[in-house]
Amino acid sequence: MRASPLFSLLLFLLSFGLLSGFSIAETVAPHYLIGPDDILNIYVWKEPELTRDVTVMSDGRITFPLIGEIMAQGQSVTGLKEIMTEKLKGYLDAPEITVIIQESRSRRIYTIGKLLNPGPYALANDMTVLQAHSTAGGIAEWADTKNILIIRREGKKETQIRFNYKEFISGKRVEQNILLKPYDTIVVP
Repeated sequence: MRASPLFSLLLFLLSFGLLSGFSIAETVAPHYLIGPDDILNIYVWKEPELTRDVTVMSDGRITFPLIGEIMAQGQSVTGLKEIMTEKLKGYLDAPEITVIIQESRSRRIYTIGKLLNPGPYALANDMTVLQAHSTAGGIAEWADTKNILIIRREGKKETQIRFNYKEFISGKRVEQNILLKPYDTIVVP
């Protein structure tokens, strides 16, 4: 039996180390972690009275029939599904649960000041200051682009980070275009 030409080519490349940097493994995106104010759709198969939308409370918990309060904050969808499945096993035979993020409200940023569309926006993965300006419609004509502030609260500590748009677009101090974190507020005077 004769090998296909594609198989022969791959065997040749592998034998000479020409595919040494090649990897078939997928790059896995980080899992979304549930946070306060997120709206979850929890579907329990063949149990319509248990299927519902729930909002994560400010303390990170959700309340669900039969099992009471569960800590959802910091869990991935899969992690919460596993916890709920275990807890429902005492009430249902082989519970099948699906957890869906109906609306992400815990990963938000706020933009205020001289932007074309200031307001709260969903924080995309790896969103930068410049991308947030774009999301908010861009900087208004008379904005003070040299004194933009990012206000970041971590615990009880509040930090102000300066962003000089003019310097950034001229290629100076490009490190100012930081990754944003949930609840950051961008102020464009």
